[in-house]
Amino acid sequence: MVQYQPALDSAFGALADPTRRGVLARLGRSDAAIGELARSFRMTLTGMQKHVRVLEDAGLVATKKVGRERRCTLGPRRLDEATAWIEDYRRTVEARLDRLEAFLERTKEEK
Repeated sequence: MVQYQPALDSAFGALADPTRRGVLARLGRSDAAIGELARSFRMTLTGMQKHVRVLEDAGLVATKKVGRERRCTLGPRRLDEATAWIEDYRRTVEARLDRLEAFLERTKEEK
């Protein structure tokens, strides 16, 4: 049965897009206005606002109105859940590969 984990799903959904990953990398260096982000990614302000909204909904970005601008910063949410899921998946895959390697070694010796 599939387990629905809203926080994990929203994080992976937000990270699925290369532009959004780029925005997170950019905000890791310094805060920026949505207009600055739009210009640096060569997209419309409306397009960037949509990307920022997805990141904001996932808790990965926070925005604040400063004068006429909306400033973006890295959000309060960390990727601990996503990292834990990836690590668990990595261990599962490695265990399966280890079993396959052991099987291949056994069958190689039998020949």
